Amino acid sequence: MENSENIRINRRRFLTAVVVSDKMDKTRVVQVQKVHKHAKYEKQVRNIVKYKAHDEKNAAKTGDVVRIMEVRPLSKDKRWVISEIVGSRV
Repeated sequence: MENSENIRINRRRFLTAVVVSDKMDKTRVVQVQKVHKHAKYEKQVRNIVKYKAHDEKNAAKTGDVVRIMEVRPLSKDKRWVISEIVGSRV
């Protein structure tokens, strides 16, 4: 993932992520990679953040590129829902 799109529609955040784990039922662990430039040294810095996202139909598999949407808290850790699968498995 080179660049994560941070788009807001109806005050909800959408991010592009890669599924890194599909072991749980109706839950996927996704990884979002953000790239920004360091303020002082102007070097490209990568931030990797993992989120748990709800997947109602268990459709996304490990390696899939997905779009996730921010929603109300669904459980202790889940605040995201997989809205669509952008790319297939690697």
